[in-house]
Amino acid sequence: MSIALHAILRPFGVNPVSCYLGRHARFCFRASWTEAVNWEKKQGNSKRTRKTKAAADVMGLEVLCDDGFGSVTMKDYLEAVRTMPIDDGGPPRWFCPVECGRPVVNSAPLLLFLPGTDGVGMELILHHKSLGMVFEVRCLHIPVNDRTSFGGTSFAETLVQAILPLLDLMPSNLSVIHPHLLRYFIGEPLKMSMASIQNDLSLQESLQKFLDGFNSMQTLTYGTGDIIRMDNIVWKLKLLKSGAAYANSRLHAVQAEVLLLASGNENLSPTGEADRLLKTLNNCKARYFRNRGHTLLMEHDFNLLTVIKGVNMYRRGRKRDAVTDFLPPTLSEFKKTFGEDFKQFNQLLSPVMLSTLETGKIVRGLAGVPDKGPVLFVGYHQLMAMELSTLLEGLFREKKPVRALAHEVFFKGNFGTLREELSLFDALCMYGAVPVNPTNMYKLFQRNEFVLLYPGGVREALHRKGESYQCFWPNKPEFVRMAARFGVTIVPFGCVGEDDFFEVVVDYNDQKNIPCLRDWITSFNEDLPTLRDTVIGENGNQDVHLPVLLPKVPGRLYFLFGKPIVTKGMDNLLSDSKQANDLYLHTKLEVENLISYLKRKREEDPYRSITPRILYQAIWGASAQVPTFEP
Repeated sequence: MSIALHAILRPFGVNPVSCYLGRHARFCFRASWTEAVNWEKKQGNSKRTRKTKAAADVMGLEVLCDDGFGSVTMKDYLEAVRTMPIDDGGPPRWFCPVECGRPVVNSAPLLLFLPGTDGVGMELILHHKSLGMVFEVRCLHIPVNDRTSFGGTSFAETLVQAILPLLDLMPSNLSVIHPHLLRYFIGEPLKMSMASIQNDLSLQESLQKFLDGFNSMQTLTYGTGDIIRMDNIVWKLKLLKSGAAYANSRLHAVQAEVLLLASGNENLSPTGEADRLLKTLNNCKARYFRNRGHTLLMEHDFNLLTVIKGVNMYRRGRKRDAVTDFLPPTLSEFKKTFGEDFKQFNQLLSPVMLSTLETGKIVRGLAGVPDKGPVLFVGYHQLMAMELSTLLEGLFREKKPVRALAHEVFFKGNFGTLREELSLFDALCMYGAVPVNPTNMYKLFQRNEFVLLYPGGVREALHRKGESYQCFWPNKPEFVRMAARFGVTIVPFGCVGEDDFFEVVVDYNDQKNIPCLRDWITSFNEDLPTLRDTVIGENGNQDVHLPVLLPKVPGRLYFLFGKPIVTKGMDNLLSDSKQANDLYLHTKLEVENLISYLKRKREEDPYRSITPRILYQAIWGASAQVPTFEP
């Protein structure tokens, strides 16, 4: 089981030494923590000050920037390993990979990487550029002949523990280049050879590409024999054995944030190790990648930075700020999310997006949506939030990223089980969602962001039977005064289509009458923070639950953005509660009118059902925009 534990620490200095690690290392440091601390005290804040000045004009990542992910493969790793010096007689040391470059964000945190069995420290090479944009990356290099001792794992239960006595009998200069042995250390050669094959190639071209890749991989693999030697492996495994008991006895005392990445297709660790660590570590988040091998960091389509962003563990201070520590999606992440992960789902919804110009004319597209923030989108929440990914993609493509104010359930806990790879929860966080509260709304408006708010929240998204398209907004004008304070443009929007996809058959009221489900709902909601303590009635704090749904033959999803409401200059809203409440009710009425318009006009859409849409795209191409009704 591949386990990656990383802690985001404050940058510190370390004592440089004179050594050479080849063209992939920019500079090196001794692996002495005592010297590192002493050097930091001596240097004070001078280094940090210089970095801040150098990056004074750089506020962070640009939206859809090129993070370089996918441009480096296992072939590059093997080449890097081959060019590394076998042994220069020096001690273990930290180095910064050349590919990492200089971080583009201010006060970038430190990321320390500990190598695997080979000790080279280049296993992050597929992620050097992407991580180097937002971290100060330091990798540990252990020379081949170094025999420095130290002093968690389930090492005693692995196959390696059983065969360790046999490995001692092997010649010390024996290279581990047999494919069956090599896959335990660098992964599957066949799988690595297929990583460079593109989907749009013909069968003949794909076969030739595979053969070329496999031959080059074999050549480079043989070149690693001087580093992955039997005596080196035996020494590292003995170190692992001696350290296992030490680590296991102290895991319960770890208080730092821990991200646990577990693979399903394992060659080394026993199953259940991730469960054990998740229960033992006090502040741990886990992601389980079922179809991955133990060399998780070297899989061609696994993006470590994306995972870190999705679990909300990137921070630049002692405590994470959900607003200011947000890293916008990169180009590779956007392509992966909407070009692969949600592509079929959004094609199934076949969304129609309409907007209202200042003249009141309704047009297809988002021409009526403002181009500059701060903007607050306020609308109706579809059943199970089914519209969310489509809405985020549409605004992202035509305007700019929108920061969703979301329920705390998206940010709290593992819910007693290992979370699957990148879920909708992680994707929402990766695209800028923050917990819904006044503080975050204030910060987002202050930064002129596009903000998405559902006043009906969970009550609308998990509504009861027969309640489709009913707005369950609180009586108090929760967002109006803050919007007026920053001159925010409010854009009401309606969305319809949920009743063409699902029907609620067992709702909240039904589940509360079933003892086992009632107990599960109570238990699940116990640890979730309350959002609306002052709101009385069903529009207050709503229990999160899972309604039972009956799928229908898919219909279509429709959005209509209303005429923007400009609050700039409405200072009277800050002191006049009646006018603030009137604007709040007007916004709600606009949302209801937009919903009514869409429900009426969709009856005129000849492509409302999935069948005519499939036929249309079969004729005109899968990427063709399917027509709809005339606004």
